[in-house]
Amino acid sequence: MLVMGHAVGKDIYRGLGVKIDGLSFHAPWNETFHALLEELYAPEEADLVVRMPFTLTSFDRLRSITGYTEAQLRNLLERLCSKGLVMDLWLSDSFHYMPSPFVIGIFELTMMRTAPDQDWKKISRLFHDYMITQRDFIAANYARGEKIGLMRTIPHEDMIDQENYVEILDYEQASAIIGEQNTLAVGTCSCRHTATHTGTKTCNVPLDTCSSFGFAAEFLIRRGFAKRVSRSEMLDNVARSKELGLVLNIDNVRRNPSYLCHCCSDCCHLLVGMKKWGYTNIVITSHFLPETDREKCRGCGLCARACPIDARTLVADDAGPGKKKRPVTDAAICLGCGVCALKCRSGALVLVRGKKRIITPETTFERIMLQCLERGTVQNQLFDNPRSGTHKFMRGFVGGFLRLSPVKRALMSDALRSTFLSAMKKGASAQGRGWMTGI
Repeated sequence: MLVMGHAVGKDIYRGLGVKIDGLSFHAPWNETFHALLEELYAPEEADLVVRMPFTLTSFDRLRSITGYTEAQLRNLLERLCSKGLVMDLWLSDSFHYMPSPFVIGIFELTMMRTAPDQDWKKISRLFHDYMITQRDFIAANYARGEKIGLMRTIPHEDMIDQENYVEILDYEQASAIIGEQNTLAVGTCSCRHTATHTGTKTCNVPLDTCSSFGFAAEFLIRRGFAKRVSRSEMLDNVARSKELGLVLNIDNVRRNPSYLCHCCSDCCHLLVGMKKWGYTNIVITSHFLPETDREKCRGCGLCARACPIDARTLVADDAGPGKKKRPVTDAAICLGCGVCALKCRSGALVLVRGKKRIITPETTFERIMLQCLERGTVQNQLFDNPRSGTHKFMRGFVGGFLRLSPVKRALMSDALRSTFLSAMKKGASAQGRGWMTGI
């Protein structure tokens, strides 16, 4: 088949699958993934994504690498960006383009759309089967105990211990994060939209909860995936989530987070994945844990029933005054979200700072570099041209070295992690992409 001057082979979707799998989040190949790609990408769109660099690229460099004419490239990019399959972000005074990773990207942006131009029931079923029913996707990204997650939980601020003052940092507070933003947007929750079409949504939580900030919000607003909101409207959105007992999961960075998710236990793919497959590192926990005042606790069990991942249970309490049950928390899996405390009617629960050591990258650039290092794809961020023989050799050479377990462990250690990130920043600057390091 010949499309717009480029030969598109029969295995174009297999090549597309390899490309997406080599981005910042693994997407292992199986028949469900194949069917999903065929549903989302036209053959000529798949061909362009296969030819694109792995990371953010200017239009002129993209045209040079892919070999498309200006008109062809603009037409295809417009189609792909309108569906969220390619991101066009306004950075460093110009648009830069990158293939959307599977998450945060293809799934979220596809299912934030509600226009009647897709078979949403079919697409939702494919996403649900691939991400929830089947183990391949979850295992490919979390089975090795990865420490750098896409999302981290932030606590409901009012649930933090006020009597014995516990320090809470700005990047741990929804109110402080929202207060720093100039551009804010709210759109459709991808998980709840999917659950609506698969018949698995049992909650009464509305769809319009997905929050975004900064350059990500600008992209979503411009492309019609979300609507612009004021700071007070965003705070109202968070307040509603508190009333509904939702978990607040945010972009796993300290500076300039891109999104804030309002997650329920029956729809959220990540929380469902944690419960179904047992990978406790799917969401990075907050720095807090619930603490129970034994004298105030009535043993009613409301906190245990409210926990979105079943980290809180009731056990026999022989020592308690007239009580038969007391709640206990599994600190190994507790998110530190504070939802249990929200439901406590006796005021027996507060959040206190835990002792678990958690890595929170400073910026999106750092998160992606560390995430790719853990998943064995960081070489694609360094040598990003898929059509260059030199880049292909260097990706294989460097990738093989960085995939060695002792090397990976050393670079992720406290001793060398900052050195590794410093080298990545210098490398980006040497390639004329130093602007990326501040994102």
